[in-house]
Amino acid sequence: MMKRWQDLKQVFFVGIGGIGMSALARHFASAGWKVAGYDRSASPVTEALEAEGIPVLLEDNLRLIPKEFKDIESTLVVYTPAVPVTSEVLGYFQSNDFYIHKRSEVLGWLTEDMRSLAVAGTHGKTTTSTLLAHILIEAGMHPTAFLGGISANYNTNFIRGKGKWMVLEADEYDRSFLHLHPLMAVITAIEPDHLDIYRDESHFRQAFEQFASQVQPEGHLVTRYDLNLGRETYGLEVKDADFHGENIRVENGKFVFDMHWPDGSFSENIRCGLPGRHNVENAVAAASLAFRAGISKSDIAKAIGTFKGVRRRFETIVQKNNLVYIDDYAHHPTELKAIIHSVRELYPERHLTVVFQPHLFSRTKDFMNEFAEVLASADDLILLDIYPAREEPIPGITSKALMKLVNLPNKTVVQKKDLVEQLAQSPREIILTAGAGDIDRMVQPIKKWIDEQG
Repeated sequence: MMKRWQDLKQVFFVGIGGIGMSALARHFASAGWKVAGYDRSASPVTEALEAEGIPVLLEDNLRLIPKEFKDIESTLVVYTPAVPVTSEVLGYFQSNDFYIHKRSEVLGWLTEDMRSLAVAGTHGKTTTSTLLAHILIEAGMHPTAFLGGISANYNTNFIRGKGKWMVLEADEYDRSFLHLHPLMAVITAIEPDHLDIYRDESHFRQAFEQFASQVQPEGHLVTRYDLNLGRETYGLEVKDADFHGENIRVENGKFVFDMHWPDGSFSENIRCGLPGRHNVENAVAAASLAFRAGISKSDIAKAIGTFKGVRRRFETIVQKNNLVYIDDYAHHPTELKAIIHSVRELYPERHLTVVFQPHLFSRTKDFMNEFAEVLASADDLILLDIYPAREEPIPGITSKALMKLVNLPNKTVVQKKDLVEQLAQSPREIILTAGAGDIDRMVQPIKKWIDEQG
């Protein structure tokens, strides 16, 4: 007889340090399962998991797997495709007939009996889903939430709720979101990415079209106005969109906007807790699903104003009169453009030093010219070496090759160990660090250096 995953007793995560994997690990631990995992290096995420009582192996050695997790009959193994196929730990579970499944499959199981609200899109899904969860929490709906980042309001990427509502980020990487059949969904963008998996823009869009078709017929699908995927739309300054924000302005350092709703009503002076027009758009996206979930407009507006954001999404690390340091996860040209534009809106006359760590050789290759164009909008540019993640190097694709294409006089490539020393030679008014690799390890050293300057 085929065993059911619900009948197992413990779960081992291969790649537990990933933001999506760690959220799942927290879910199972909070549900009373025994949980452990492996990741190739320590990080703030793995350290937090260990502090919560979840053991994490940091060496790819099957002999270190705790004995109880080697029991084939009682162990669920969850893995992420980001783990190399050469992993000894992963290979052990695969070759010994364990009950082994991808993270996306397990997330799909958990949504089956829930009223799930999913946020998909190349950009904005982490901020939008985290804000959506915050709105539901503030409205007293007690959702469970699987988030793609650490919420600044709740200091976690997993929230265990008491009811049937669930908020989750629908990740397009490895077609993960095709395991989901949400009650409602919002799609924020379909700009090509992960072309190492999808091959071309056409196949990338087809995956989003399939995801859109999997939204339950009795539910709601809201997409950015220019995506042409049917049902309802949202946008900024687009009167034809069902949900649209307008009259966007900055008041006392905060973005403020007005909101039109599909029933013809209008909400004025909604204060956005986060800076940038792109975050106003994220707020409109989150508001659209919250409205369809039955939350009042006044509760939605109030929650948008109290939202503190997501760690590493336009996170202000230092704010002094003479120096501001912002850190962001941006790793796609469109995301970089949005974050730099937001910085320029808030600090229009100040010198901007951008520190960027490209993420993946394939993404750098696919968008080399687009990255070069966006990065040229900095005043000073410091590039770190490409963060490889799961990839092998591609000949000719390096940060030095990217730097040569950037039309900017003040530019250089440095090693992480030399970054603070390089920053000391740059004008210090606005510093922006960006990237999805391990550039976040430099945040505290940079902050320490700034603090020491007085």
